[in-house]
Amino acid sequence: MIIVDFSNQWSDMSTPETTPIQRVRHPFRARHVQLLARESISPGFIRLTLGGAELQGFTSAGFDDHVKLILPQAGLERPRLPAMVNGRPHIDGERPTMRDYTPLKFDAAGNTLLMDFAIHGSGPAARWARSAPIGEWLGLAGPRGSLLIPAGLQWHWLFGDETAMPAIERRLAELPAGARAVVRVQLADRSDQRAWGSAADLDLDWVDSLPEAIQSLEIPQGDGFIWAAGENRAMALLRKQLLSKPGANPLRMRIASYWKQGEVGHHEELTTDD
Repeated sequence: MIIVDFSNQWSDMSTPETTPIQRVRHPFRARHVQLLARESISPGFIRLTLGGAELQGFTSAGFDDHVKLILPQAGLERPRLPAMVNGRPHIDGERPTMRDYTPLKFDAAGNTLLMDFAIHGSGPAARWARSAPIGEWLGLAGPRGSLLIPAGLQWHWLFGDETAMPAIERRLAELPAGARAVVRVQLADRSDQRAWGSAADLDLDWVDSLPEAIQSLEIPQGDGFIWAAGENRAMALLRKQLLSKPGANPLRMRIASYWKQGEVGHHEELTTDD
């Protein structure tokens, strides 16, 4: 997930009572952290452990939260961090390179945070994840807000490409027994599959095409939610496909564009059929 512009804000629009979701805001906080460990978890992914005393009090309440990773700056031991100025984050001096990622798992006792990086590409974050020396300082800002979707709903549909995998993994870990989860992940490289499990009743498949994979799915009765994330155009088409299904409710789904082919710094929650 990539967001460069700090002006991207959570919507203040109230959530109708007919939806099961809540939006919450968190006080803005930027921190310096260190790279503590690196693990290759599949051919296309690296898992990094970040840590440090400044992680104390870190909060991430939603499974698809994003934090802004602030990459090291040449000539500085620690990159510049944003501070709130007139209600908006601001950085004095040269602006460091920043990218957004989903925090996978936070250990409050050890003040450590796990984050997964897809390394198929050649962007600055992927290059840094592959080669940064252990102990290097970087910055972390956010999350500024969370979307809370109750884990106790009867059913959950989770769809996406590689960029959605950290959020899906996190969600599966928090779903309770008795819930039903249908998960479809479109992979460019099948060797990046994970041995995910969940207390929920899990129907998981790694697919070549999300539209083909969900074509035969029927929206269940009862309380549930549909979540999906991936490339902009693909997610827009997927949303239209989902809304065409009997029983579809746009207030019971969140379809997000985590990236857009040919662009840097794109993120969008798809809420229209344009």
